[in-house]
Amino acid sequence: MSRFIKVAQLTGLTPGACHKVAVEGLRIALFNVGGTVYATDDTCTHAEASLTEGELDGHEVICPRHGARFDVRTGRALTLPAVVPVESYPVKVEGQDILVDLEG
Repeated sequence: MSRFIKVAQLTGLTPGACHKVAVEGLRIALFNVGGTVYATDDTCTHAEASLTEGELDGHEVICPRHGARFDVRTGRALTLPAVVPVESYPVKVEGQDILVDLEG
């Protein structure tokens, strides 16, 4: 069952930007790729670094610690040293509100 929760405002997340939010004990990374918002866990599965402190390169976020890349659309680990994906969450935008489904 879906459970969308408002986590941020779209006005604070311009295209090409990423932003970390804390929701119900989770650290969620929001990414705006060409006007589409994606959400994943913020913590790299390899070294526990904050992905929002890394660089967004198209649909890929680069971990600032060891350079692992993840696809922000799916959470899939794309390069070593990461092999485990990060959790990804469904997102919808209603007006200026960004809502994330934590039940995925």
